[in-house]
Amino acid sequence: MHLFQFFKTLIPRTRARIRCTIDYLLGNTFDYFTNLYPGNHSCITRKILNRLVRKVNLDDHNLEKINSLDKDACIIYASKNKRLFDFLYFHTRLKALDLPYPELGFDLHFFFLLPVKRLFRIWLSHLDYFFHHFSFKDFYKSGYAFQELFSGKSGFVHLIEEDDFYNRFIRATPDPLYHLIEYQKHMKRPVIIIPEDIIYVTKPMHKNPGLGEILFGTHEKPGWLKRMTILLRQPEKIRVELARPVNLKEFLARPEIERLDSEFQTHRLRSFLVDILNRQRKSITGPVLKSRQEITEDILTRQSLREFLADYAAKNNISLKKTNKKAASYINEIAANYNLRIINLGNWILTWIFKNIFEGLVVDQKQINRMREKYTEAPLILVPCHKSHLDYLLLPYVMFRNNMPCPHIAAGKNLSFWPLGPLFRGGGAFFLRRTFKGATLYTKIFAAYLEKLLYEGFNIKIFIEGGRSRTGKLLTPRPGGLSMIIKAHLNGACDNLYFVPIFVGYDRVLEEDAYLKEIEGGSKSPETLKGLINTRKFLKKKYGKVYIRFDDPISIKDYIHQTHMDPARATDPEFMDFVKKFSYKLMSAINKQAVATPHGIIASAILNSPKNSFSKGQMIERANTYLNIMMNDKVELSETLLLDLDNTFNTVIHNFLSRNFMELVDEDEEEITDDTYFIVKHNKRAILDYYKNSVISFFIPAAFTAVAILEVDRFKFALPDLVRRYRFLEKIFHDEFFNDTEITCEEHISNCIKGFINEGILVPDPTGMDTLNLTSLGLRKLKWFAAFTLPFLESYKTALLYFEKEQKALSQDEKELAKKIHSYGVRLYKRKQVSLKESMSLINYRNAARFFSRNGINGSDDQIQIDYFKQIISRLIRVIAS
Repeated sequence: MHLFQFFKTLIPRTRARIRCTIDYLLGNTFDYFTNLYPGNHSCITRKILNRLVRKVNLDDHNLEKINSLDKDACIIYASKNKRLFDFLYFHTRLKALDLPYPELGFDLHFFFLLPVKRLFRIWLSHLDYFFHHFSFKDFYKSGYAFQELFSGKSGFVHLIEEDDFYNRFIRATPDPLYHLIEYQKHMKRPVIIIPEDIIYVTKPMHKNPGLGEILFGTHEKPGWLKRMTILLRQPEKIRVELARPVNLKEFLARPEIERLDSEFQTHRLRSFLVDILNRQRKSITGPVLKSRQEITEDILTRQSLREFLADYAAKNNISLKKTNKKAASYINEIAANYNLRIINLGNWILTWIFKNIFEGLVVDQKQINRMREKYTEAPLILVPCHKSHLDYLLLPYVMFRNNMPCPHIAAGKNLSFWPLGPLFRGGGAFFLRRTFKGATLYTKIFAAYLEKLLYEGFNIKIFIEGGRSRTGKLLTPRPGGLSMIIKAHLNGACDNLYFVPIFVGYDRVLEEDAYLKEIEGGSKSPETLKGLINTRKFLKKKYGKVYIRFDDPISIKDYIHQTHMDPARATDPEFMDFVKKFSYKLMSAINKQAVATPHGIIASAILNSPKNSFSKGQMIERANTYLNIMMNDKVELSETLLLDLDNTFNTVIHNFLSRNFMELVDEDEEEITDDTYFIVKHNKRAILDYYKNSVISFFIPAAFTAVAILEVDRFKFALPDLVRRYRFLEKIFHDEFFNDTEITCEEHISNCIKGFINEGILVPDPTGMDTLNLTSLGLRKLKWFAAFTLPFLESYKTALLYFEKEQKALSQDEKELAKKIHSYGVRLYKRKQVSLKESMSLINYRNAARFFSRNGINGSDDQIQIDYFKQIISRLIRVIAS
C-alpha cells in the first residue's frame, strides 16, 4: 500500500519536474518553428552571405518603393519561384539599410541555417506538442504567423512551385496567401505585398530553348548550378527588381474581388501577383524571341491577311501565287532580324565610339525607370526628335545600358545598304519606303508587320518628323506611321500603348556641313559604303555632350477617352484629324523636354544682333538676357551652364572662332575682352542658325509677345492689345513651332509679361492694374526676342512674292516648288530685298507653301489674300528690323 502511494506521488512529481525542465529549456514558450529566420548564424556563414549579397546591386529606385510605404503597414515580399537565396538576399541587404526586411519565410524552412540550440528547441517543442495532441503544431493554425506579423516582422512568400501546388490542391495543406487574406480581413493595418524578382539572365527567352537551357534551366528559371555560376562569376549582370507594391486591403475592396469567397480571392491574388512579376521581367528582358521566318509565317497565315491577298489578286487580275510571293518579298524587305549577338557586339563598338567622340551622355535615370514601369503595362512607342543619324544608335544603346530591351526601329530604306543594312536589321531596325503612295499591297503588309510586333509585345521607335531636321528645330510631323500604329492597337494587336516623347540634343551634330549644303538648296547625298568609310574622320573630333530626356508616357487609351473619339464610328478624315492633333501633342511634349545648350544661346545672341558686327560685351548681354528668361520659365539647362557660366560662354566663343563661324574685326588683337568686336561670316550663318533653332522653342512665346508689343507702337499698353497679333503668329507659324494647346494664348502672354517685368523690359503702370509701360532699355531688349521670328517672316514673305508672280504655283510638286521659291529667294537676297541669309531655307519655304495653300493662296489669281498677308508680314519685319 505504501509502495503504491509512493509511485502515485512520484509520477506527478516527475512529470512536473520534466515539465519544468522542458519549460526551462524552451524559455517558457512553445513558439518555435523552422519558418522564422533570426539571422544570428555563425560568423563564417555571415561573412559568406554578406560577400555574396554585396556583389548584387539593388538600385535606389527600388529602395524608394519601400521607403514610400506606410510605416504601420505589414510588409510581405513575394517571389514567383521558390528560392532560398531571394529570402536571404533581401533579409541581409534590407537589414543593413534599416528597412523592413523579411524574417518569416512562409513555406520556407531554415534547418541548415539555424543554430543548434534553436534547432533543439524546435525539435523539443514539436515533440512535446505531439505527445499532448498527437499532431504537430501548425505554423498558421497556432496563430504564430499572425502574432509575429502583428509584432512588426515582415514576411516572405513564393507564388509558384509544383510540389506546393500539389500539396495544396490534393493534400489541402495551408496556403500562405489564403491566411494573409484572412489576416487582412481581421486587421485594420494594411498588408502590403511587394513582388520581387532576382533576374540572373537579362537576355530575352527564345521560343525554342537550346541544349544549355534544357540542361541548366531557362533564362526565366535557371537551375541552381547556373544561378551559382552567375552569382560567383558575373554578379554585376544580375538585376534585382521590386515591382509596384500591392495593398491587400485595396485589392480585396475591388467589386469583382469582394464578392468572392476567400479561396477564390486567393487564386485571383496569386494570378495578379504573378502577372505583375511577368510584366516586370518582360520590361527588362523583352518578349520571347521568334525567328524572322516564324514572324513571316505568322503574318502571312493570318486569316484576315489571306482574305485580303485573295481579294487583291482577283481585283488586279494576278494569280494568288504571285500575290503571295510578292507579299513575302515585302516582308523580307521590311522585317528586322533581331539578333542578340549583333546587339552585344553593337554595345561594345558603340561604347568605344561614343567615348571617343562625345564628352558624355546626359540621361535622367528617374525618367528611364518611369518609362520601364509603363512597359510593364503595355508596349512603348518611342517618339524621339531626329537630328542626326546617331539617333538610330543612341536610344537603343541607352536603353540596353539601362537594362531595357532594344526597341524595333523604323528606319528609312536608304539605310539598308551593305554592310550596315544587315547589322541594323540584327539590332532591331525594320525598313520602310519614303512614300506608300499607290502601293496598296505594300501598305497592307507593312501594317500587318506593325501589328505583329505589337502583338508580340515589342517596343517600337518611330521618327515622327519623317527625316532628320536640317534646321535644328522640330519638323512638321508626318502622321502616317503614327496612324498605322494606332490602327494596329484599335485592331486588337494590344490592349493599350504608351507613347514616349523623347528629346535627343547635341552640343554639336556630326552632319552640320551636309545640313548647310541641303538648307542652301543642295541635294541630299545618298548613304553609301564610301560615305560610311569617310565617317572615320569624325572619330578624330569631339562633339561635346548628348542630352537624352524622356517625357511622361502618354496612354493612347486614355487619350482616346479624353478626346471622346469613337474609333468605330470615326470616318477616315476624322481619324486622321485625331492622329494629327495627337502628333502635335507629342511634338509639344518633346519641346518641353528640350535642353538649352550654351552653343544655342551664343548662336542666338550672335544672329539676333541688329548689326553684323558686335562686341563681346553686347553678345554676352543678349545671352544673359536669354538665360534669365529661360530660368524664369524653368527651362532645363545643360550642366555646363549651371556650373561655370562665364567659362562656358568663353569656350563656345573660342569654338565658333576656331570653326570660322565668325572672325575678329582686329585680327591682331591678342586677348579677347568685352570690348573685342566680331564679324559674322555670311556663309556660316546657316550653321549658326541651326544651333539657334535648337533652343528657339524656349523663346517662341516671348518672341510672339515681343512682336505684338512692338507692333502696338506705344510705350503704354494693356495685355488684351497683344492677343490678336499673338494668335496670328501662332496661326501662320503653326507648322514651324508646336505650342502647348493646353495653355491658352492669354496665359502664354501673361507668363512672358512676368519674365519681361523681372528683366526690366516692362514696368506695371501705377494708374491701372492691367496697363504696362515699356522702358527705353526694354525697347532694345524686346527686339532681341522679336528677332527670333525674323528669318521665318522673311521666308514667308519670299513665298508670297513668288506666288504673286506665278499663276498656279501650288500645282507643282512640293519639293520642286520649294526649290523654285529658294531660287527666287536667292535673287531677292542678291538685290538686298531679303536681309538674312538664314531665311533662305527650303524647309521654311515648304512650310510657307503649305500654310498659304490652306489659306486659299494658290498663285497670282489670289491677289487679295496675298496682299492681306504681305501687308501684315511686311509691317512686322519693319517693326523688328527698324
